[in-house]
Amino acid sequence: MYILGLSAYYHDAAVALLKDGEIIAAAQEERFTRKKHDSSFPKNAIKYCLGEVGISVNELEYISFYDKPFIKFERILETYLAYAPFGIRSFVKAIPMWIRKKLWMKDLIRKELGYRGKIIFTEHHESHAASAFFPSPFKEAAIITMDGVGEWTTASFGIGKDNNISLEADIKFPHSLGLLYSAFTYYTGFKVNSGEYKVMGLAPYGKPVYRDLILEKLMDLKPDGSFKLNMEYFNYCAGLTMTNKKFHKLFGGPPRKPETKLTQRDMDLASSVQHVTEEVMLRIAKHVFEIYGKENLTLAGGVALNCVGNGRILREGPFKNIWIQPAAGDAGGALGAALFAWYQYLGNSRIADGRNDFQKGSYLGPLYDDESIIEFLDKKGVPYTKIKDSDVPERIADLISRGKVIGWFQGRMEFGPRALGARSIIGDARSSKMQELMNLKIKFRESFRPFAPSVLEEKVSEYFELDKNSPYMLLVAPVRRSKRLNVNEDEDKLFGLAKLNVLRSEIPAVTHVDYSARVQTVNRNANKIYYDMIKKFEEKYNCPVIINTSFNVRGEPIVATPEDAYLCFMRTNMDFLIMGNILLEKTSQKPLDKDIDWLREYELD
Repeated sequence: MYILGLSAYYHDAAVALLKDGEIIAAAQEERFTRKKHDSSFPKNAIKYCLGEVGISVNELEYISFYDKPFIKFERILETYLAYAPFGIRSFVKAIPMWIRKKLWMKDLIRKELGYRGKIIFTEHHESHAASAFFPSPFKEAAIITMDGVGEWTTASFGIGKDNNISLEADIKFPHSLGLLYSAFTYYTGFKVNSGEYKVMGLAPYGKPVYRDLILEKLMDLKPDGSFKLNMEYFNYCAGLTMTNKKFHKLFGGPPRKPETKLTQRDMDLASSVQHVTEEVMLRIAKHVFEIYGKENLTLAGGVALNCVGNGRILREGPFKNIWIQPAAGDAGGALGAALFAWYQYLGNSRIADGRNDFQKGSYLGPLYDDESIIEFLDKKGVPYTKIKDSDVPERIADLISRGKVIGWFQGRMEFGPRALGARSIIGDARSSKMQELMNLKIKFRESFRPFAPSVLEEKVSEYFELDKNSPYMLLVAPVRRSKRLNVNEDEDKLFGLAKLNVLRSEIPAVTHVDYSARVQTVNRNANKIYYDMIKKFEEKYNCPVIINTSFNVRGEPIVATPEDAYLCFMRTNMDFLIMGNILLEKTSQKPLDKDIDWLREYELD
């Protein structure tokens, strides 16, 4: 039996395919269209997923959609009516799309796909909850979901056992932890629904000087983690912005204009909202533990991508184990919808061993073999060297040790926002210059943003204060004191971005200014070639840690195809690109403008 899960028309449209309950394939539409956070109907992702097993759309038993459009439309109408006549511009902008498309999702799916089978709809937070619990390794676990908003719900908790989930309490719109964080994302000059990572990365440069003001004026936070927002300060219910004049007056000025210089105030604002977010996450986690008393916790929803908060729940919370959906945002809702249909709607059995999850490392996207890679390179006249499969780990480890930046394109593409060693840019974590180099010359992004370490699973506790696996890069942990360097008094007193220039550990390129790191543990069973390469780096250079960042530049999705990888490689200052066992060296390449015909075709697409 094949079941297809869909998410679309908000942000991060995606598709997931199950075969007899097994996750076969999953991908975001953005990877195919090259439009970041593409929310359009995911026809390319559907084509990929069906092609992975060679079936047609009419061989699907069910299509499961990740939320209930009529309930969401009800919320939108009720919200506009509550604020009328304010918000008429926003209303006029939003409603036509609902009337034409979003409201008639069943008809739209049938029309787009020519599908005549059964279509079911799950509630948005049910999809999140299903994506959190069903792929987890746990037979039984508490569930917490937190995001901007689904239909009405913005956060919920409940319990999962065997093949059943039950959500038993929630917080409703407009009171939303995700939208509070997005409001500060907007106010500090970043793009909502994509810049929240930047706020999290910026937070350690500041101090939480506005924390008490947020809790006094913006949020009524209770001991159990429930809260209400003071909507006098927000504009997202009926306006076209997140914050209003009263918010701006409270925090001393208008929002920062995008791309302008970051000030200490911006850093302090980021720090403050991050501290409040962590406090809410911890309180909810402790409350849920008090209710259920379970040792396992599963998390999903966009707020579950706040890996700093996740790390604190693991270290300070009462749960023994936590598992977070790698595609915790709306993309993961597609997977949750499919799994909900298989387990809860159809009642199929589920057997969990408490150790291994069902997510397959989240390597669920397209695979390109050496033959197809060579075919592309030969067609475009691109020079390359073919090396033995067995030589790839050592060859790349040697290049990393020489300070080279490598585009790494291996195996099936990751599902979710993190690069996990399939579509990655990698480098030497020991280098004091590598963070600045990769930010400014490779990623073309803000210099303050930290990079993540990939570390051999069995070595994680030697370098980080973490005694659990973190395969999906969703936990932040402190670097071990034994790996830190002494920082003198003058350096310790530096403010803002000046902190970037201080060497803090033996792996400075992946050590944030607060001595933290967003850790990915690498297991050989999940990703053999990536593990073997890092292992070879350890054997030869005595370090089981490398830099891992996503294979893309700012503003673009992670690369999906050899063409995407080659273009990204050529448009940046990467030194080498390894695709399968095909190695490209930058100094051997012709400039892209000499190959204008196929480049223009790519850009027009």
